Amino acid sequence: MKKTIKLLTLASVLFVSSAYAEKTIPLEDNSVILGEWKLYAETPALHKEKKMVQNKWNFRDNGILTSTAFDPRLDGIKAVDVTYSVEGGAIIKQIQPGRSKTERCKAVKLEGNEMILHCNYLYYFLKR
Repeated sequence: MKKTIKLLTLASVLFVSSAYAEKTIPLEDNSVILGEWKLYAETPALHKEKKMVQNKWNFRDNGILTSTAFDPRLDGIKAVDVTYSVEGGAIIKQIQPGRSKTERCKAVKLEGNEMILHCNYLYYFLKR
């Protein structure tokens, strides 16, 4: 009896987690993301409220992602270059310049001039 209850519990957990599995769009290479994107919002989950931001991401052909944003401490615009690559259908991007730590970003939506990326902790909403 205890075994049956444990198996039913395990099966329900697996079923529920697979029901909420996120559909992603595998990227073959960087050709569809190349160019400048306006990062206009970010959120930890799609159902939560979006935090509006005004950043720009420029994916260049040489594997450099330039992130441009307003820095209130400098009272000006700051640009940061990090490396990126497309591997296994996802974008692998450096978290900070000069450090080897990376994060994996999967495309959740890629339609026309809109893209939603799901990275380790945030969803990023971008427009061309």
